Formats: sequence, structure tokens, C-alpha cells
Amino acid sequence: MTKIVADIGGTNMRIAQTHGVNNISEIRKYKVTDYASPVATIQAYLNDTGCAQPTHVCLAIACPVSGDQITMTNHSWSFSIKESQKELGVEALHVINDFTAIALSVPFLADDQKVQLGGETVVSGKPIAVYGAGTGLGVAHVVPVSGKWIPLPGEGGHVDFATNNDEEAQVLKFLANELGHVSAERIISGQGIANIYRALAHINDAEIKALEPSEITEKAIKGECKLCKRTLDMFCETMGSFGGNLALNLLTQGGVYIAGGIVPRFIDYVKQSGFRQRFESKGRFEKLNKSIPVYIVTEEQPGLLGAAAYIAQN
Repeated sequence: MTKIVADIGGTNMRIAQTHGVNNISEIRKYKVTDYASPVATIQAYLNDTGCAQPTHVCLAIACPVSGDQITMTNHSWSFSIKESQKELGVEALHVINDFTAIALSVPFLADDQKVQLGGETVVSGKPIAVYGAGTGLGVAHVVPVSGKWIPLPGEGGHVDFATNNDEEAQVLKFLANELGHVSAERIISGQGIANIYRALAHINDAEIKALEPSEITEKAIKGECKLCKRTLDMFCETMGSFGGNLALNLLTQGGVYIAGGIVPRFIDYVKQSGFRQRFESKGRFEKLNKSIPVYIVTEEQPGLLGAAAYIAQN
């Protein structure tokens, strides 16, 4: 019985065979602009790998998933789940949001697929929080129900950004004048790094250089720019506060996981930053948050693993 999983982004579609939870093989990457639909891409994968006709397929896709018709946000693909299932000739075609897939992967990660940032050990069978800084800020929770892990997707990245000191209040004021509503995503994301940099430059009457978020990060890590370092420090600190809030929302004693493409690039920097202190700094609930472990997901294909977990549980 062949089962296929795929992780579809605005640029690439990664496809693999799944043999159970945390067990995938024959990973291939295809440019979405080269194919007319996910079905056409999967058919190309089947031809390339010579694998048997699949019985089950799960697509993790970077767009909202509601109803039968799926329309991508950052690409032209729009398709019907039912029609795609018929075209592929499979027993089941599941379509889930890409961050839902990432969230669903975390209960099954092995020790070598994550790095711990403080806290104690996880409490078995307790809720888990997942958030990921990338192009935006993805947020989800995962809860155990009747022997299965059920993802609870949401749009937590768009809640109001909450300040913790005068400097952050000044950054908020600067960005509010520019943007109106300042969500957490405006701070804790790739663009958030650039937003913090511009705001701090303005506040300190410093030159605002045309730097990409990756350049700001690199200069901060190398110690080449004080303003860049303060920017990355604030990014880590606010990320810690936000993660601590997520931990309190559902008492996530199963752990808090950081996914996404940004943070795994500078794990050592996060470790020595104010991240953990801000995660724990919750007043009367500081003791609780001190016990909750945080992990950075280092697995390169969490979306595929999450899609595999979804098939295994359904």
C-alpha cells in the first residue's frame, strides 16, 4: 500500500512516500510553476520514482483550507479536492494547512530533530504549543484526544503586539504610525526583523541602511553592527514573551516548539539571548513557565512528517 505526502509552498512542492509516523522516503522537490496542478506534479513524481499507484495522499499547503475548493495565496493553483481525488484514483485525498502539518509533526520528533532551550521535561499527554517565524508568524496548538494528536490551527500571529518595556513601547508607537494595527507578526517574522531595525534606527537617530533581514541577522551575529545586534536581541526577547503567552493559553506542559525557517539559523544566539528569561517572566505564573521546555525544530521536512502523521492517524 503506497501512501504519498506533499508539502506545497509558493515556490516548491516537496513530495515523499510515507511508511508511518516520522518515516518518509524518496523525497523529491518540484517547482510549482512547472506544473498545472498538484495532481500533475504528483503524477510526475510517480513517473520519476517508479513507485506504485498510491492509495492515500495528504497535501500540506500554504493557504487557508476550508471546503472543497482550494486556492493558493502565493501561487495560481486552484483546485477541487474531490476532483483531484478522482484524477489521482486514490481512496483518500487529505488537504491540510502547511502550518497545521508542522504542528502535527512535533509530538513525533526524535531528540535529534529538535534542540531544547531550557525548562524541564515534557509532561506526557499534555497540550503542545507551536509557533514559527518565517514570512509570517504561524501559531497552532496540538492536543491529545483518545490516543490521537489533534492540531488546533489559528491565526495567533495576528494578535496585538504587547510591549514589556519603554524601548518596545517606542517601537510599537513608530510602527503604529506606519501600519496602524501592529500584530505580533509585525515583530516576530522576517519582515519583523526589518521593522524592528527601522524603528530602532529612528528612535536612536541612526542611519537607516537598506538591509535585508538576513543581513541584519548576519551583522548581529558577527558583532559588526550595534543596531543590528539590538534588533536581533529584541526579536529574541519578544519571541520569548510571545512563546510564554502561548504556554499559558493552554498550559502546554507538553512543550512549546519553535518552527519556521528563521530561528534554526542562529540557535546559539537565541540560547545566549534574553529569550528564556522573557519566556519565564510571567509574574505569578513564573514558576509554571520555568518548568515548561521550549524546543527549536531542526528537522528539515516537518511539513512532510506532519502530513505523514495525519495519514497515520486517519
